[in-house]
Amino acid sequence: MDLLDCYRLLGLRSGASFPDIKSSYRRLAQQYHPDINPNDERAKEKFIALTEAYKLLLQCIPPQEQSSYQKTSPAVETLQKKSDRVKETPQHSSHSQPLRSPSQQPKPKPPQIEEIERRLKWKTYEQLQQFLKERRFPQAIALAEALVERLPNDAEVRQWLAISYQLWGRALIAEKQLLKARIYLKKALKTDPKNKSLINEVQRDFMKLEQVF
Repeated sequence: MDLLDCYRLLGLRSGASFPDIKSSYRRLAQQYHPDINPNDERAKEKFIALTEAYKLLLQCIPPQEQSSYQKTSPAVETLQKKSDRVKETPQHSSHSQPLRSPSQQPKPKPPQIEEIERRLKWKTYEQLQQFLKERRFPQAIALAEALVERLPNDAEVRQWLAISYQLWGRALIAEKQLLKARIYLKKALKTDPKNKSLINEVQRDFMKLEQVF
């Protein structure tokens, strides 16, 4: 079961947040629970599949995102309050600078979050390569778009999405779906406008498109 199937099984869009995943799983698990559906093998199989999908998606959600929606113990709350007081204490230097509001302060990602995102990125890349190899272009695009939503500032991820658009556009030309092909080729250019290699490939595809017209 791949990530796209997991989201689909839970009735969610790719890249759904942890609260949405948890809420959807609880609702569906209750609906298909074996105790509520005794002697119903289909309901039992559905319940097992939902649980597997939920567990797999949780592996892709950073622990901090999960914990932010869970009840915090008093000891942890105390530590958080102490940490907040330290952060709120002005730092003195020889050059006085105006204090910034919390929304203006840069928020670097903790090392553990960066590592989780790095692993998610390359795990998704492997799955994306498999989709493209199997010519499952809509699934590849959905997967790449979800990753771009999660890592919007990653130029490499945007390049993967642009390539997926371009390959799908080329496949649509072969299928004589010319208007749709044009849309995805333009999306490829818009997604990664500085990629010269991609631009050359898309230009050749447009030339082929004009010849078919």
